[in-house]
Amino acid sequence: MSNEELSSKVEEALSKLESGELSFSKLDSFLGNPNLAALVRRLFLERKYNVRLTSIASTVIDFVGVVGHNIENPIGAAQIPLGVVGPLKVQGDYARGEFYVPMATTEGALVAGVNRGVKAVTMSGGARSKVLYDGMTRAPIIWTPSVVEAQSLASWIKGNIGALREEVKKVTRHGELVDVQTYIVGNILWPRFVFRTGDAMGMNIATIASDLLCSYIDEHYKGEHRCLSVSGNLCSDKKPSSINRLLGRGKYVVSEAIVKGDVLRDLMRTTPESVDFINKSKNLLGNAVAGSPSFNGHVANIIAAIFIATGQDVAQVVESSMAYTWTEVRGNDLYISVTLPSLEVGTVGGGTWLPTQREALELLGVAGGGNPPGVNALKLAEIVAAVALAGELNLLASQVTGELAKAHERLGRGRG
Repeated sequence: MSNEELSSKVEEALSKLESGELSFSKLDSFLGNPNLAALVRRLFLERKYNVRLTSIASTVIDFVGVVGHNIENPIGAAQIPLGVVGPLKVQGDYARGEFYVPMATTEGALVAGVNRGVKAVTMSGGARSKVLYDGMTRAPIIWTPSVVEAQSLASWIKGNIGALREEVKKVTRHGELVDVQTYIVGNILWPRFVFRTGDAMGMNIATIASDLLCSYIDEHYKGEHRCLSVSGNLCSDKKPSSINRLLGRGKYVVSEAIVKGDVLRDLMRTTPESVDFINKSKNLLGNAVAGSPSFNGHVANIIAAIFIATGQDVAQVVESSMAYTWTEVRGNDLYISVTLPSLEVGTVGGGTWLPTQREALELLGVAGGGNPPGVNALKLAEIVAAVALAGELNLLASQVTGELAKAHERLGRGRG
């Protein structure tokens, strides 16, 4: 198509948008090119509201392939500053060595603060990380006429788990049904299916497989029942929940370190006793009084920044940042751990293949599928937990010494 023909096509599309003959969602098929459609949407908005969207237009993303997978009605991209912390020494079952970890954030002082924690952990020998559980869940909600029927169906599901596992193989090469937990309230049943999903975070795999399992139950279970929804919120996705805190969802991962007393004194100008006391009075007692579902300082800061940088599902920061920060004085040193019972991360699928996010994953050595499948996602989980540990250590130390407000005044305050 010549430039003149292209210009004519753009003007035609703009005219149809303005008259209401064409909607944003139909532009891709009308123009036959998602990149051109993004341009037309942007031009339409610029004309309609007399604004300039030049920064939104600046992107390395090719919308061919992205539309239909990651976004609808695109007009460009949002850019967030990307920093790095490191080197962070991690001793895990999958993550071994020193890592520079990318973090995308708009909060001044966050990267600098986490980096100070990273330095203290690495100078003390590094963080030890371990994934204790790996399973993505989906829990359909099923109506039955009575508790007797609900219990009968629950027993049938557990007794037929072998057949259900074979069904799952029909829709995924990497997904595997590993367990089913059944819950009954009155006459309502939730089978909470647990899947191993390889290097994918796994929510799509779990949803598609659970939908198939509902169909299998409908076809083969003869008692009266009705599947109301493929998700009955006992999964539980994109919300804090006690079930995820206790049983885990995604990766249940712990990272711990022994931070040397002289490192705390020389680098952070505090002591093990002071950090331990502020953690237990603030993160444990304070959060308990507040009724918080988790006991930590700012783990969500670290999780969100790494999620954005590496293409994770940002909405799952909600459950992924539920965490427990624990400390003990060990002689002259400080023991510190962060436990993340519901860290939902992957290295394939979703936003992990977008160009910026792919490079961030490559920086960590976890891009794409691992060999064997699953090891890259487990490695990423161990690294994320270690960074969360470093972030908690620094926040506690800075609050003990009164440096938190000063750091935000110096690095995070907006300038008019």
